[in-house]
Formats: sequence, structure tokens, C-alpha cells
Amino acid sequence: MKFLNKVGEYTKDAIQAAKYIGQGMSVTFDHMRRRPITVQYPYEKLIPSERFRGRIHFEFDKCISCEVCVRVCPINLPVVDWTFNTEMKKKELKSYSIDFGVCIFCGNCVEYCPTNALSMTEEYDLSTFDRHELNFDSVALGRMPTKVTEDPFVKPIRELAYLPKGVIEGHEVPHTARRAGLRPEEIAEATSENK
Repeated sequence: MKFLNKVGEYTKDAIQAAKYIGQGMSVTFDHMRRRPITVQYPYEKLIPSERFRGRIHFEFDKCISCEVCVRVCPINLPVVDWTFNTEMKKKELKSYSIDFGVCIFCGNCVEYCPTNALSMTEEYDLSTFDRHELNFDSVALGRMPTKVTEDPFVKPIRELAYLPKGVIEGHEVPHTARRAGLRPEEIAEATSENK
């Protein structure tokens, strides 16, 4: 009996392994019929996804100098310089800076900021010739980047994941066309109707 049980388990494992290999090969064969897509950067740029973590945007007026961003940062990166105002009995922010040469873009500072003074943008083009230029002060952090879809000098291209079904090249679809799948608000609406 023990031998038959072992043979049965072995057969189940072999069938499961064959199923996984088939799934992997189906993805491979699906990609084999696709052609390479070349993006003519910087004249063409891919539209980042909604949850993309790019450069951090900082709003000086909202910051209360609580330094939560420093405590939750895995590498204690943000530099918050403040003074205590004895008349108002309140901290006053003097300067704020983040070195994007060291930042890992984990988003903890944005997540835990109690006043929403920090937010992620879709800016990913941070390349420079001098790494010291990546140390952004509060003025540079306060600058909002131009969106890829609103930049007149750039042709926006959809990423492969957001293309409609059957389309395999982003150049074929205008950036204003509806993305593949349901939007989060449509999913929430559909689930509320089903309840």
C-alpha cells in the first residue's frame, strides 16, 4: 500500500510540474510572436502606471517638522532642519532635503507623512553628470514635474500592460484611448452593485 501511495503522489507531482511547465511555455510562445518595441527616448516616453513611484514632491507649507519621514526611512535619508519658536511653542521648518542618489523610492515617507506634505510623482528622469545634483532641497522638491501626457515635446506611449486586448505595440494606440481592463472606481462600483 505504501508503495502505491508513493507512486500516486509522484504521479500527482509529475502532472503538476507538467502543468507549470506548460503555463511557462505558453507565456514564452506568446512573447515569441511579438516584435521588439523601440521607444525613441527622449522624444517618446512611456506613460508610467498610476502607482508609479518617481521623484518625491514636497510641500513646504504643509510640513510640521515632525520627522516621521526620517524615522520610517530605512536609511534615515530626509534631512529636516527646524528651530523651536518659543513664542508660538511650535517647530518652524528651516530646510528640507532628500538625496535621490541614495533614496530607494520605497515610499515609506509618503505613506506615513501625517500632513500629506510628501507625494510621489511620475518623474523618473533624474540622470545627471554630478551625483551632488541629486541632492534636492525644499525648492527643488517643491517643483512639480511635467506629465508625460501634457509635455508638448514628447510623444506619450502606452506600456504593454495597459494596451487594449489584441494590441501588442504602444505606438498603435493613442494615449487618450481607454486602457485595458476596468478602472478601480469601476471595480468598486461593480462590487457595490453586487452586494
